[in-house]
Amino acid sequence: MGNIELPQSIKMVITDFDGIVTDNCVYIDDDFKMSRRLNFKDIMGFHLLRKNGIKTAIISGEKNSAIETIAKKFDVCEVHQNIRIKIDVLKHIVEKYSLSPDEYVYIGDDVNDLECLNFAKYKITVPHAVKKVKDVNGIMITENEGGSGAFREVADCLIG
Repeated sequence: MGNIELPQSIKMVITDFDGIVTDNCVYIDDDFKMSRRLNFKDIMGFHLLRKNGIKTAIISGEKNSAIETIAKKFDVCEVHQNIRIKIDVLKHIVEKYSLSPDEYVYIGDDVNDLECLNFAKYKITVPHAVKKVKDVNGIMITENEGGSGAFREVADCLIG
């Protein structure tokens, strides 16, 4: 594993989607329909967290059917799509679930995640994140790339 160390007090994993659960690529077919590639390791991460009593939330700047599929199948507690200012949603989730700073982790990889990463006590990104994100004070970086096991790496860290 990379340098990911999280306390056992974590009750919720709050994550961006594209670039974390996906490889940050969008595939466009001849009909201009977009699709994304998901890794079963990362998908299993949602299952393992749920099975071990850790809630999940997704805050995405985009809207896509992959998020909806995962949210339904793995009982994701909070799903927020097409969000431009993510910090307001993060604060709402923290308040709604009465989470202390020691009870949640935020995962993000781009500039629209910066406010959330700076707000969270526990913050994680992926190796291909933009430099501004990798420079956030206290950020942990997964060994695996987004869409190639990074989300699962976080899940495995929490469930042992």
